[in-house]
Amino acid sequence: MESDNTVVKFFFLLFDLLLLNMAVAIVINTRLQLINLDLSQSNLYYLHANISEIIAYTLYSKRNYFFSDKYYNRWRIFNIRFSILLVTLFLLAELFLPNNYQPILLIEYVALFYILKVTIFYFIYKFLKFRYKKGISNQRVVILGLNETSIILGKLLNNNPILGYKFVGYISDKDESDNTISLGKIDDLSTIAENHKINMIFVTNPLYFTVNKTKELLAFSNKIGLRLRYIIMNGYWNRFVNKKVESTGYFEMFNPQEIPLDNFSLRTQKRIFDIIFSLIVILLIFTWLFPILALIIKLDSNGPIFFVQPRTGINNKTFNCLKFRTMKVNNEANTLQAQKNDSRITRFGSFLRHYNIDELPQFINVLLGHMSVVGPRPHMLKHTDQYTKLIEYYKVRHFVKPGITGWAQVNGYRGLTDELWKMEKRVEFDMEYLEKWNLFWDIKIILMTLFGKNAYQNAL
Repeated sequence: MESDNTVVKFFFLLFDLLLLNMAVAIVINTRLQLINLDLSQSNLYYLHANISEIIAYTLYSKRNYFFSDKYYNRWRIFNIRFSILLVTLFLLAELFLPNNYQPILLIEYVALFYILKVTIFYFIYKFLKFRYKKGISNQRVVILGLNETSIILGKLLNNNPILGYKFVGYISDKDESDNTISLGKIDDLSTIAENHKINMIFVTNPLYFTVNKTKELLAFSNKIGLRLRYIIMNGYWNRFVNKKVESTGYFEMFNPQEIPLDNFSLRTQKRIFDIIFSLIVILLIFTWLFPILALIIKLDSNGPIFFVQPRTGINNKTFNCLKFRTMKVNNEANTLQAQKNDSRITRFGSFLRHYNIDELPQFINVLLGHMSVVGPRPHMLKHTDQYTKLIEYYKVRHFVKPGITGWAQVNGYRGLTDELWKMEKRVEFDMEYLEKWNLFWDIKIILMTLFGKNAYQNAL
């Protein structure tokens, strides 16, 4: 899965190196009075430790997935890798360290590394289990198929919360009387997805590997907003499709809905940009502007400073979108879109909306990971329900995080959507953004938002 070669292995290696270097630093700095080490010699110990860990990790890096949800299994795997590290450490010491190197230093920092790793990893394990049970930041997954592959895959998902998936259950064509562990049949997928808040479907049933079945599943998944992945034991896709496939060491994954932001490194680029950009805005603008705006909003009308509205985010998950309040407090705020000359809009609220200043608190949403600086605009929950029925692939726009601004908005499709064609054009531009995304395009959209001719067009 997207993770063995890019996420999980890389995460564990970085984690190990961080702890190992902490251990080396602690030991060397606490023993400076007892040993005679200059800077070049201490750097040699650091280099020796890092190379040893990378070699040990490379020799034994395939067991990052577990089929039992017990900490003992993780501890046992770590002990094997730790043993390899010990052997590597002392072999390389004889080859590369000076003849008068201090073996006691190696023993002390590797022992400290072991204690740090076992202790910290235990708390991370408990924390991930807690998040997994609460369904925080997880893709909720069903598996289409009930065979050996699907059973093994279900265990893998259940026991490895770091993968980011919450396994909900199986979908099977067998009669429920014969299959008590199935959530239902493929014909029930839409209802199952709605009732269980499903984000993704893994297909392991070979009957659905044909071209026609794949097209049918792809169209249906796009319509109801599900991410679709085909999962098979190693070797199948290599024989039958000419595609680059990601491997876990156990399974191979084929993504028929592939978009640029499915790539981990590209998502990381976008997230780093979002964090940096939102921090700059919050620290340089929001901190001093907020008290001024808050005072004027309170003087202009009764009510809270912020307007908090549930909106649809990535993978159809609901989040609380922040804005400066621009309307009088009313009972229709979450159901009725702002109109031209809307009597609910305050005098100062009209100014805030015209210059998009009311959106400024959404940089907090970006920093928290609910939104991106650039992406499809998040809509009210009522609009999500309404337009899902009217526009065939409307929910595809939720495959990425919503944005403060977007490609549709800088092309003039923002504000009131009183006619269906306006929302259809929004979705059309959003789909283009999903399919062709790159970081420079985000920067271009930000500049167009600030200085483009459509920056304030149709603002309400």
